[in-house]
Amino acid sequence: MGSQAHYEDPAYYDHAYRGQIDDVVYYTNLAAAHPRVLEYGIGNGRIALPIARMGTNVAGIDLSKAMLADLRTRLGRESSEVRTRVTARRGDMRFMRLGQRFPLVLCTFNTALHLYTRKDVERWLARVREHLLPGGELVVDIGMPVLEDLVRNPMTPFRVPSFVHPTAGRVKYHEYFDYDRVRQITFVSMCFEPVDRKKKSNHDKAFMTPLAHRQFFPQEWEALLHYNGFEVHHVFGDFHGGPLTATSDVMIWHARSRRGWRMR
Repeated sequence: MGSQAHYEDPAYYDHAYRGQIDDVVYYTNLAAAHPRVLEYGIGNGRIALPIARMGTNVAGIDLSKAMLADLRTRLGRESSEVRTRVTARRGDMRFMRLGQRFPLVLCTFNTALHLYTRKDVERWLARVREHLLPGGELVVDIGMPVLEDLVRNPMTPFRVPSFVHPTAGRVKYHEYFDYDRVRQITFVSMCFEPVDRKKKSNHDKAFMTPLAHRQFFPQEWEALLHYNGFEVHHVFGDFHGGPLTATSDVMIWHARSRRGWRMR
């Protein structure tokens, strides 16, 4: 599992994704019908805490020490009822076994894009099957590959206006995209340059944070689910239940274990 550096600064993570709310509403509504759920990629609770506040118990798995530490801090600010509803364990989603089964298993916000090989996906889906109750549902959201991004010149920066970084102060920012066509992995170099280096901050020099995302195309992902014992019963192209189309930037897959399927 790679790209852990992206999750080592929870404050910046919150800043970068503070406007991401459609998936929170979607998963909170989905989880409300269940007494407990499992979330892969629980992180610092961006999705899990709203679910718990609605009364559902959430078990989570995540590989990032920093994000899980921030989750503990956030839980400390919640009511005792919410604190008792959330449990999180640090571990690799491909291998972690909780010894419990759930009616709903979530893999949220591109967590599955850190599964870089077919073997990675197969190992993880085997764990999902072990964690699902009979008739239970797996819901995964992953980004739709954007061909324009995949053909970007890796030497040409993509720039955005300067902004105030929560731990580095005001920064200039640009990204480089480098797509490996053989492994179908996009490598993103997120480059930050503090504007006022005289001010004290956690960063007083330019720094770079790497991110790597596997690119799964729709028919490829459906095949991976099928040949690992799952049957897709819904796929959406947004968090409002819209269809998957050529202009969708997200794919939301709902699947259940296929009856009678056995690993060969």
